[in-house]
Amino acid sequence: MNADTHFIREPSRKIPIWGEYDVVVVGGGPSGIAASHSAAKHGARVLLVERYGFLGGMGTAAGVTNFAGLYGMKDGVMQQVVHGVVNEIFERLSALGGLNEPQDGMQGRIRVRSYDVSAYKCAADQMLVDAGVEILFHAWAAQVVMQGDRIKALIVESKSGRQAIAAKSFIDCSGDADVAHFAGVPYEVGDGSGSGLYPSTMFRVGHVDASLALQAVGPFQAINDWMARAQTSKPGQYKFPRDGAILRPQKNPSEWRVNVTQIKNQSGLAMDATDARQLSEGELEGRKQVAEYFRFMKNEIPGFAQSSIVEIAPQVGIRESRRIQGLYALTGQDILSCAQFNDSIGCNAWPMEMHAAGRIEWQFPEHPSGQSTRLFNDLPWRMLLPLRVSNLLVAGRCASMTHEGQSAARVSGACFVMGQAAGTAAAYLGQDESFAQTHVPTLVRRLQEDGCYLDF
Repeated sequence: MNADTHFIREPSRKIPIWGEYDVVVVGGGPSGIAASHSAAKHGARVLLVERYGFLGGMGTAAGVTNFAGLYGMKDGVMQQVVHGVVNEIFERLSALGGLNEPQDGMQGRIRVRSYDVSAYKCAADQMLVDAGVEILFHAWAAQVVMQGDRIKALIVESKSGRQAIAAKSFIDCSGDADVAHFAGVPYEVGDGSGSGLYPSTMFRVGHVDASLALQAVGPFQAINDWMARAQTSKPGQYKFPRDGAILRPQKNPSEWRVNVTQIKNQSGLAMDATDARQLSEGELEGRKQVAEYFRFMKNEIPGFAQSSIVEIAPQVGIRESRRIQGLYALTGQDILSCAQFNDSIGCNAWPMEMHAAGRIEWQFPEHPSGQSTRLFNDLPWRMLLPLRVSNLLVAGRCASMTHEGQSAARVSGACFVMGQAAGTAAAYLGQDESFAQTHVPTLVRRLQEDGCYLDF
């Protein structure tokens, strides 16, 4: 290696072709599950590529353990407004005893459904296998081969080495827009100023005295009152990474989910999940914060004195990294104004949730004048269509959104919506066709026939 450079030259090599498919989906989170399931159900030969040995994305790998953004307020009634693939997931989770009843928070302004992580992994596996999806676990997207404005093949790295996967179309559900990045799609990272939505390392606590714990911290924000009292009565004894902790019981009330950490880089800005050094340092910092916060819980919160940590999530939970530039970028104003679109593919029912330095900033939609009193927004088809690449769709938290819009539509409900629309459209894409040619009314009809809710 030349001592004056920081590079080596990799020799060219032939890469074996793993297989040829109609649709290749990268990423097995909510958007990837919905995309691959929907494409297969509509007759496509589908391969799902997932970096871990299980599905669920941040919902399993990062320990999120609840579905958010599925329930929204309309005409004064909180109701489920995201349907379709998620209904089958609910049915399979319920059959495994792994789905909680809906839980309300923020004075009734949000509703989530928590689940057992192991049950979710099993339910997602079987649902996709039953639909005919082929799954390649433990594989990373590493590069693409382009032919004009089309992706000809995806290059992956796995235990079998470096391999190529050919397909008519591709759906990037990687969360980090990996495929789009390799294909040359322009993108933004975080807030555009070197920071973004701060990530968190999630953990679960078991052996909790549920009766004492529920009485002490049952209300959504009660844990923050305990934190404030500890800082006043015992100054300097505890250091909390952020205000706005979230502590909730799981299906078994002796087990609780804790969302309190906040990962910064050495500059104090949000950790960049596309930077391997920052990501590694963030994993270390997250577990350090977990241990410190658990000390506070055991010492100060009723019901937790005899508890123990039963799991620290396999990876730090990423809220935001790359966001592609597409034909339309969903904005924060779209969230707050309950925007409606002519090319709507479904709904997002989560407010803006900005994880800023040391705090969470919530902004909720207002009742729009002259419209029905729905407090959720549409998601437009155009936000899935990246610039420059004709046979690629991007769904999930890396779709085309602004920093503010993504703070709301990154959650599982919106990801299911985007994924199902992407997979359904991909199943019908012709050999040399572009996704920009998709006939949206026909796509909408197919989504409705599959049980999706569109608020027309």
